[in-house]
Amino acid sequence: MSSFVSKGRFIALVRKETRQMLRDRTNLVVGLLLPVVLILLFGYGLSFDVTDARVAVVMEDNSAATTSIVSGLAGSDYISPVWVYSMAEAEQLIRKGEADAILRVPVDFTRNLAAGHGALQLILNGVDSNSAQAIEGYANSAMQSAIQINADRQGNLATQSGSVSIVSRTWFNEANDSTWFLVPGLIVLVMTLIGAFLTSLLIAREWERGTLESLFVTPARPLELVLAKLAPYVLIGAIDLVMCLLAAKFVFGVPMRGSLWIIALSSLLYLLVSLALGLAISGAMRNQFAASQVALLASFMPAMMLSGFVFDLRNVPLAIQVISNLLPATHFMGLIKTLFMAGDYWPQILRANATLAVYGVVLVALATRTLAKKLD
Repeated sequence: MSSFVSKGRFIALVRKETRQMLRDRTNLVVGLLLPVVLILLFGYGLSFDVTDARVAVVMEDNSAATTSIVSGLAGSDYISPVWVYSMAEAEQLIRKGEADAILRVPVDFTRNLAAGHGALQLILNGVDSNSAQAIEGYANSAMQSAIQINADRQGNLATQSGSVSIVSRTWFNEANDSTWFLVPGLIVLVMTLIGAFLTSLLIAREWERGTLESLFVTPARPLELVLAKLAPYVLIGAIDLVMCLLAAKFVFGVPMRGSLWIIALSSLLYLLVSLALGLAISGAMRNQFAASQVALLASFMPAMMLSGFVFDLRNVPLAIQVISNLLPATHFMGLIKTLFMAGDYWPQILRANATLAVYGVVLVALATRTLAKKLD
């Protein structure tokens, strides 16, 4: 590397870039405070869990067996039953958004249950399909448990005969908490936003101020300029990474089953990729406003929407899957979630880090090319 980078020039350039960064208070505020806002906003404000779902219960059959079965809803941590007198009242609640579902117990339920084919009607508010599916699962589970308990108490062998008992266990997310799924992805978003957005302004700012031409008359090489501009922001990104890891562990209680060193080194490698992407955009655009907008569109938005942070990429069209796999964020997203939730899986660790290293080399080369010593 010494043949491409002079140690003395590099250290001098790093000092110069560090002084510029410290003088620019706006960048420091964005770099150090914005991650805190993102962690709190996404960590507390975004959740896929359904709790206290309001289910309007219409009891057209008030037998003791029916009451015992429906009381299973009250024992669920995810459902809050609302007792109403008629279907018309229940329908009014769901139309007004004051109920998420309707459970109707038909007038002949007890007779049909004794005959072996009792049925309850569950009507779901499908405006939010994800919540509707979750409520359906919670309600079915609560009702089946109550029916089984009722059958055990009555010694109803007909109900129990031929039944299969399923004991389920959830791996990697035994708490069944969506926060465990979302918080590791926050590291990807923070590294992407801080890396690409902050560095997208650096070269463009110097083009606008005319200070870059002054550097062109020095012996400094383009690669030295790029590496010197990256160095101070690697430190900012490392501080943000520490904040994310501390928040994941002590604020949100997310398990960290993988090696801390692998998590840290992989995150820093992705940070370098994001920083290099921002520099490449900055050198190509030569305008701060345009560079910042392009950086957001090319880095943060794809990282949030197309990396697997929210959506399972297996459920999107093939064309979107292809585009997603071209994004560095997609490879790091899968890696960081595996490291947090499942532990060290070396085939994925090596594959993802090798891919990120290739992206890093290519993007540094592109950023270096934008700093070739020539004037337009």
